[in-house]
Amino acid sequence: MITFEKFIMDDSGPIYAQIVRYVKRGIVAGNIVDGDEMPSRRVLSSLLGVNPNTIQKAYRILEEEGIIQSHAGAKSYVVLAPEQVTRIRSELIESDVGAIIGAMKQSGVSKEEALKLIERLWEDGSEVELQK
Repeated sequence: MITFEKFIMDDSGPIYAQIVRYVKRGIVAGNIVDGDEMPSRRVLSSLLGVNPNTIQKAYRILEEEGIIQSHAGAKSYVVLAPEQVTRIRSELIESDVGAIIGAMKQSGVSKEEALKLIERLWEDGSEVELQK
């Protein structure tokens, strides 16, 4: 079963979106795989201390994106094809890089400065662990 022990809520957006992103990051990292069982909506609501409707919305989005499959009165499971993992990975990377570029532009960083910074950090092996 997928655990949410490392899930950390923050102010980065709606909680349901943070839950969806957490599941997607787990998939890309290989911590969540095809066939894994999701916690019940009630259990996850209690664990995170959030409204059950918030969990319901997150699960509905994951279902609409074809990441989980749920049946009335039954458990929800992750259903993944290799092309989904590739799509999710690209989506997350584009979103993260877009946010970084937006912040750099707001700070007045030029494209050249940004590229130099990325290159330096890449070569130095500087990494910040993503938690969302």
